Amino acid sequence: MTATTVKPKHEVKDLSLAPLGKQRIEWAGREMPVLRQIRDRFEQEKPLAGIRLIACCHVTTETAHLAIALKAAGADALLIASNPLSTQDDVAAALVVEYGIPVFAIKGEDAETYKRHVFIALDHRPSVIIDDGSDVVAALLQERKHQIPEIIGTTEETTTGIVRLRAMLRDGVLTFPAVNVNDADTKHFFDNRYGTGQSTLDGIIRATNVLLAGKNIVVAGYGWCGKGTAMRARGLGANVIVTEIDPTKAIEAVMDGFRVMPMSEAASIGDIFITVTGNKHVIRSEHFDVMKDGAMVCNSGHFDIEIDLKALGEKAKEVRQARNFTQEYRLQNGKSVIVLGEGRLINLAAAEGHPSAVMDMSFANQALACEYLVKNKGQLAPGIHSIPVEVDKEIARLKLQAMGINIDSLTADQIEYTNSWTSGT
Repeated sequence: MTATTVKPKHEVKDLSLAPLGKQRIEWAGREMPVLRQIRDRFEQEKPLAGIRLIACCHVTTETAHLAIALKAAGADALLIASNPLSTQDDVAAALVVEYGIPVFAIKGEDAETYKRHVFIALDHRPSVIIDDGSDVVAALLQERKHQIPEIIGTTEETTTGIVRLRAMLRDGVLTFPAVNVNDADTKHFFDNRYGTGQSTLDGIIRATNVLLAGKNIVVAGYGWCGKGTAMRARGLGANVIVTEIDPTKAIEAVMDGFRVMPMSEAASIGDIFITVTGNKHVIRSEHFDVMKDGAMVCNSGHFDIEIDLKALGEKAKEVRQARNFTQEYRLQNGKSVIVLGEGRLINLAAAEGHPSAVMDMSFANQALACEYLVKNKGQLAPGIHSIPVEVDKEIARLKLQAMGINIDSLTADQIEYTNSWTSGT
């Protein structure tokens, strides 16, 4: 007789952390009124009833509210981490104990465990995937092709994930619809800019307790995340330098008042380096060679490849833990380079990620994108789809309403004018 393998119902660090996690989840909910309204409607309408859903996300207090909303909608939902260092263990425990949601996520899990959790998620046989970096979709397309016919669609939260989805589409392997949550106005204008800007510097400060005023901070990349990071660094008194490969973004950074130069020049000037490009080896061997003694490098892009840590390790004669999430690489040339958060997302490795007020809009988009996929099952062509404009505007309207802010509306005369081509000078 062959023994039957019993699949685990969850895998978290410590279930006894659940009371603290529940307390923190409730605190975050105070600033997530839009998602709360969506959850209340979902509770009544059950738009995801019978849908098997997996969410690969940073397991934080804000993500907890998304998971709770999806369960309220009737989904059979399972949650895994989208980054080995981004899990809040007390939140993971609370989701299991207090809310009955299966979670497979442990802060600091190794690469093997992370990959195993991806396949545990796929074992759930999902029809809808919420992805953050497209790791689950990539694993599905490469190793679980027989499950592709079961997929209604996926939603993607990050710039990095959208880049990967576009590559999948070019290669002809993306054969189901994917909703581009990242590019919704109520996501990237706020989450990427204000969320990343504040939480990145929060992570640096928590990891180091360093004074940012007067420091030369080099921001690699001037997309929405880079804009927010540069803006917040300047607000704390730093001298901000931007590196870019896109000439238009470089001009924008100049006109926003920042110094712009190649990384080869910035490397010897910077005190703190922050990568937010979504690309690999933005800071590499030749840059480490000319850095100041004690220069700090960190990453706020999705994957831990923006800083070439392998090259840095080969240059080091010693690596020591200086503080939590702070490693000092002592180089052969006698200088030290400080790496924060192991090169992973510093805002989640050393801090708590984005404030709940911005994630309220991001996760409202995620919840409504899932509903959109299910309502339009079989009607959306394979490929990448934008959030409908009316959904984006409704999220903004609900957010303003929750903030107690009113705005103007067009008069009948103004509507007629904007729809006419005969009126002019």
